[in-house]
Amino acid sequence: MERWSRVKWGWAGVAMALVAAGCGHHQTARLPAPQAAPPAVTTTTQGSEQPAVSATAPAATGAGRIAATPMPDGGVSDDDLQYVSSHDPIYSFEGDATWYRAPYKGRRAANGEVFDAEAMTAANRTLPMGTLIGVTNLKTGQTAAMRVTDRGPFVPGRIIDLSPASAKAVGIYWSGMARVRIDVYRSPKPLDHGGRWCVQIGAFTSERKAEKLKAELLRKYPDSHVIEFSGEKSYWVRIRPEGDSRQEAEAIARRLRPAEGDAYLTRLD
Repeated sequence: MERWSRVKWGWAGVAMALVAAGCGHHQTARLPAPQAAPPAVTTTTQGSEQPAVSATAPAATGAGRIAATPMPDGGVSDDDLQYVSSHDPIYSFEGDATWYRAPYKGRRAANGEVFDAEAMTAANRTLPMGTLIGVTNLKTGQTAAMRVTDRGPFVPGRIIDLSPASAKAVGIYWSGMARVRIDVYRSPKPLDHGGRWCVQIGAFTSERKAEKLKAELLRKYPDSHVIEFSGEKSYWVRIRPEGDSRQEAEAIARRLRPAEGDAYLTRLD
């Protein structure tokens, strides 16, 4: 609780600064305008938009196992809060947010670390692991800083899943879902090029159907790595094109038929 209070009240200072700029408690918070014109936007098969912005850090190279992304205790540090309060976002976009919890104790997030319900974290399909973002509830104006540490949501029309702590901070814990603005502040890797990508398909309630789709895709995409794996009460199929190429993953996502399940362009790193 002490850690949560530190993060909560640390971010509250940012919110107070926004109020001083003319935002009331129940009005939509307004952060500074982006530093540059909005970049190109890619559209997934569900029609949700994801940003394509350059970051200053170099792209990851090499193949093999993806290393865990380091994360400060609580998801964000005092330095992160100071950075958000003193810098403009490099990109902003809007969409529907929900929240989630780990289905079992000790469950690891996609970044390799054990999921912490009290940490200020979130899941997104395409932002690099470790990206520092601000999320604002567009109905209430509540806002909080957090880091991307997991992948999801794999539900059509939703762009971000918040940890319980993050959901409470932005006022969607009890409502379950809200329209939000996501402000990207900094990322450890470029957003507009590079990266390691795949197409994730599902969820199937039947393992047999997932295995059948896997076999079909192995024949259709012989140069890709196709796996079938189980999730929470469901089964998924993931296609990783040669070299984990984003361009190839996007092409595969466009070619898939709706009957094969919902296809989600997903970043691995």
